[in-house]
Amino acid sequence: MELVAASKMRKAVGAVSASRPYSKLAWETVISVGGKVEATLHPLMRQSEKVDRVLLLLLSSDRGLAGGYNTNIIKTALAEIRRLGENVEIQTVCIGKRGADAMRRAKQPIMASFTEITNNPKFEEILPIGKMVIDEFSGEKYDKVLLAYTDFVSAISQKPLVLELLPIGGPEKTEEVGSIGENPEPKTQNLKPNLQPPTFEPTPKEVLNKILPRLVETMVYQAVLEAAASEHSSRMFAMRSASDNAAEMIDDLSFTFNQARQAGITQEIAEISSGKAALER
Repeated sequence: MELVAASKMRKAVGAVSASRPYSKLAWETVISVGGKVEATLHPLMRQSEKVDRVLLLLLSSDRGLAGGYNTNIIKTALAEIRRLGENVEIQTVCIGKRGADAMRRAKQPIMASFTEITNNPKFEEILPIGKMVIDEFSGEKYDKVLLAYTDFVSAISQKPLVLELLPIGGPEKTEEVGSIGENPEPKTQNLKPNLQPPTFEPTPKEVLNKILPRLVETMVYQAVLEAAASEHSSRMFAMRSASDNAAEMIDDLSFTFNQARQAGITQEIAEISSGKAALER
């Protein structure tokens, strides 16, 4: 299981590393554009004065034997639910069987549940989830959409996070998906900043209608890739620890068995010696 998890981890890490630059550039482009247009131009930029209804996307795995991977992200999601308070109506969309089971045990309402996605994520499998989130928020059924996932930092480090997915350009949105696991790059100071206002063709609204839904889908897909890489990494090290513990247990049991066997042999020798001494008398 360790070897299988290691093989899947290498594939998942490759997918995460390949998609991060695209995801980051898409995020920066939309944030740059969103800062120069009115929030009323698109429903995905709608800012609510009061947050009464929240949709939470929870990414977990379908299987166990992954160390603390599922436990950590579920604890983080439940902590966020408690932080929002009882006055906020919270619905969850669970991607992964373990998260759905945990939400049912916590008696947390589940709007939808998806399985068999995180093991080998494909973009076309994420599209229905992205469309559902976009439709629910655009229809003003929710004031905010949160994304609970595990950010892949390295093979030995994964960090559970809760980020604000919608509205786009919200005040709490300080980082994009995958920003923690990304290799830091030196920032160069722009000596000649571009002060010219952007030009939209054909109109700002039509441009936003095209790019904002794609951004949401990209962010959800990137989060699923991060979660998949984190899951396989955690499972690989969990299986390695299990193998090491099993080897230590075998050594301990072998030592105990040899002690018992030696004690039995010693006892038999003592009995034979005692019997012989009794006959000689």
